[in-house]
Amino acid sequence: MVVDGLDAKIVRFFTDTPRASVLEASRVLKVARATVQARLDRMADSGVIGSWVPLPDPSRFGFPVVAFCSLTINQDLGHDAVVEALAKIPELIEIHTVSGSSDLMARIAARSNPDLQRVLDAMIATKTVVRSSSVIVLNTHFQGRTLPLLEAEAASIRR
Repeated sequence: MVVDGLDAKIVRFFTDTPRASVLEASRVLKVARATVQARLDRMADSGVIGSWVPLPDPSRFGFPVVAFCSLTINQDLGHDAVVEALAKIPELIEIHTVSGSSDLMARIAARSNPDLQRVLDAMIATKTVVRSSSVIVLNTHFQGRTLPLLEAEAASIRR
């Protein structure tokens, strides 16, 4: 889907003020309420906007340790079966199939370093993971940063 400057402004507005109404957005952006709603619907229907749900921060409710983990899986089981088994571990907050020397990349939230070990052991206990390699996040500078990319793409449309 092609996004333009108004689409980017609408997404920026709701990113900065997520509890605002469509009417408020139309007033601030100086466009018709129906225009804002139609654009939001179009971006949601096409998947440009993937979610309108709150995004809980694990560090704020007792899970301050974050680690990225490269996983080598039991290839005989296939990715779907492995992901299904790993999805039962709530501390696994992202899993991606990746290229390179490992099969999957996971982001893990844990209460402490010993708790991280417990999560790693739980992954191995599923018998779907053959080997893992982890790195602990020391500081997060930004994450989930997609709005600047959307704005840059919208700006390039004008040229």
